[in-house]
Amino acid sequence: MTKMARFGAPASSSKITRTSGKGEVFVDYKDVDNLRRMMSPNGKILGRKRLGLSAREQRMAAQAIKRARFLGLLPYTSATI
Repeated sequence: MTKMARFGAPASSSKITRTSGKGEVFVDYKDVDNLRRMMSPNGKILGRKRLGLSAREQRMAAQAIKRARFLGLLPYTSATI
């Protein structure tokens, strides 16, 4: 059986945050596969409750998604997902 999180979303097995050499926690905007899992099929950023993130991690994830969209790594809408 697979592990299910609340709200019917599958539990994420990998952490989205990483630690730099200095010990600072960050979310990598170039890791498109992880960022895509944090978006709905329509391209919306999923909520904190659904993703199981802390408030700080959610802010970093949203900023990383917006950065990736601006650079063309992720789409803004579902037309190209």
